[in-house]
Amino acid sequence: MKKKLSEDLTLFYTPNYPKTFNTSTNKKYIVTIGIGGNIGDTKKLFDKLILSLKNNTKFDLLMTSPLLLNPPFGFLEQKPFLNGIIRLSTNLSVNEFFKITQRLEKRFGRKRSFQDAPRTLDIDIIFFDNKKINTKKLIIPHKDWANRESVIIPLKLMNKL
Repeated sequence: MKKKLSEDLTLFYTPNYPKTFNTSTNKKYIVTIGIGGNIGDTKKLFDKLILSLKNNTKFDLLMTSPLLLNPPFGFLEQKPFLNGIIRLSTNLSVNEFFKITQRLEKRFGRKRSFQDAPRTLDIDIIFFDNKKINTKKLIIPHKDWANRESVIIPLKLMNKL
């Protein structure tokens, strides 16, 4: 199902987005990640990502948001992006978790050519529990998350589930 929010913004509802997976977890940290992509069959790729996370014992999937099709920012000469939010829990440290997200991006075909370039999969750590981190490689909460429709709209809708 899809729902047009405006000329530029469309919500998509699929079997995995939005979805509540677990309501309880015994893992230490609650992590909110943003996912995005605009190359290939992004919905199918997002479903494969869910399967990959679900089959990994290091994570408990908690819930996902609806998906949002929205215009690119930064580099504008590219197709719109599909974005969503996944909330999960883990016992991994922030750095271990970050390394896994980088490996997942690579496994799903991510190439880093230039900032804001088209991509198959982008995984951003929006929140990692209540931690605040500011290093050269990693900023948590994610820099500018509160100014991005691609994060705010799916996050708001997910929190209403």
